[in-house]
Amino acid sequence: MKFRTLVFLSTLFLSFSGSTFAQAPDDCAITLSYFIEPAKSKNYEAALPHYEKVIKECPKASLATYQYAVRMFEYFIDEKKDTSKINDLIEVWNLRLENFPEKTSEGEVLMTIAQLKYDHNMGTKDVQYKAFDDAFKKDPENFTSGKSLYTYFSLAVDLFNEGKMELQDIFSLYDVVISKIDQEKNNLAEKLTPLMDKEEAGTDLSSKEQRAKRVYENNLGVYSTVESSVNGKLGQLADCENLIPFYEKDYENKKDDIDWIKSASNRLDSKECETPLSSKLAVRLHELEPSSTSAYLLGKQAEAEGKASKALEYFTQAVDLEKDNSKKARIYYSLAENYRKKGSYGTARTYYNRMLEVKPSAGMAYYKIGTMYADSADNCGSTVFEKRAMYWLAADMMDKAARVDGTLSSSAKAAANSYRQRAPQKSDIFSEGMAGKTIKFNCWVGGSVRVPNL
Repeated sequence: MKFRTLVFLSTLFLSFSGSTFAQAPDDCAITLSYFIEPAKSKNYEAALPHYEKVIKECPKASLATYQYAVRMFEYFIDEKKDTSKINDLIEVWNLRLENFPEKTSEGEVLMTIAQLKYDHNMGTKDVQYKAFDDAFKKDPENFTSGKSLYTYFSLAVDLFNEGKMELQDIFSLYDVVISKIDQEKNNLAEKLTPLMDKEEAGTDLSSKEQRAKRVYENNLGVYSTVESSVNGKLGQLADCENLIPFYEKDYENKKDDIDWIKSASNRLDSKECETPLSSKLAVRLHELEPSSTSAYLLGKQAEAEGKASKALEYFTQAVDLEKDNSKKARIYYSLAENYRKKGSYGTARTYYNRMLEVKPSAGMAYYKIGTMYADSADNCGSTVFEKRAMYWLAADMMDKAARVDGTLSSSAKAAANSYRQRAPQKSDIFSEGMAGKTIKFNCWVGGSVRVPNL
C-alpha cells in the first residue's frame, strides 16, 4: 500500500512539475474556452483578458486562437480606433505562422503585415516597399490581394519619383503586377464562363451557382479597378513622349540585349507608339532570336504599313511558336482583327474564341463578336423580325464582355442596352406571333435564338 501511494505521489509530482513548461491538454481546452467562447460571440472585450494566457501557455492548442485573435484586434483597431493594437495584430499573424506553418501561407502573412504597416504609416517608403517586395518574391502564388498589388506598385513609382528607383525597374515591376492581375482575372473568368453559358442556354442556375456567379463577377470587378489604378499610377511615365526617347538613347548600347529589345518592343507596341524605332527593334529581334515575339512584332509593323497579307503571315508564324497563353491571346486578337477588318467575320470569330480559350477574361473578344453580330443584322434573316432578332445575340455578347472585364463594363452595358432597343419589342413579338419560338440563323453567325415569352 505504501508502495502504491509512493508511485501515485511521484506521478502527481511529475505531472505538476511538467505543467510549469506546458499545460496538459485538458487544461489548455479550459484556458482556450475562456478566450474562444466570447470571441465567437464577438464579445471581444470579454475575450481579450484571456488572450495572453492562451498564447503563452497553449500557443499550439488551436488554429482558431489566431483566427479569432485577428478578428478581435481588427475590431479594436477599426471599430474602436485603438491603434495601440496594431502591433498585437501583427504579432498574431507571426504567431500563426510560427505555430501552424503547415496551415499558413508565409507569403500571405508577409503581404498582410506589409499592408498593415503601410496603412498605418509604419516605417519609411523604402522599408514598406521592401516588405511588399519580399512578400511577393517569397510566395507570388498567394499574393492575391488587389489592394496590396496596387500598393506594391504605387510605392515603387513613389520611390522612382524620389530618385531611388530606375525607370526600367518600374516597367519591369509593372509587367509583373499586370501579369499577376491577368492571372487572377483569368482564374475567375474560367469559373464564371460555364455559368454564363448555362444561363445563355436557358438553364436556371441553382442558388449556390448564383452566389458563386456574384462572387466571381464582383472579384473580377475589383481586379479591373486595380488594373486601372495601376495604369493610372504609371501614368505619363509610359506615354509615347517619354518611352520613345527613353529607348532611343539606349538602343546602340542595348541592341544585342534580347531581353531589353523584347521589353522595349512590347512596351512601344502596347502603347501603340508610332516610331521608326519599333520597326528597327522588330527586325533586330528577328535577327538575334527568331521567335514568336519577333514574328508578332514584325506582323504589327506590316499591319501599320498597310500590308495586311504580310501581317497575317507573321501572326500565323507567331501563334504557332508561342507557348505562353497571355502572349498567345494577343496574337489571336491580332489575327481576329486582321480578318474582321477584311470582312471575314466567321474566321475572325474563330480567332476571338481561341483568344477566349487561352484568356477567359478577354472581354474584348466578346465585345468584338457582339459588334460583328450587330453589324450583320441586315444580312442574317429573311424577315425584318428575324434580322432584328440578331440584336439579342449581340446584346448577350456584350453582357459577357461586361461580366468578365470590368474595364469594358460601362461601354459594353451601354452597347447591350442599345442592341436590345433595336431588337423586337413586346408589341412586335405579339403582332408577329413569335413568342417562345426559335429563330435559326443561316448566315455566317449560325446558331439560333429563342424569342422571349410575353
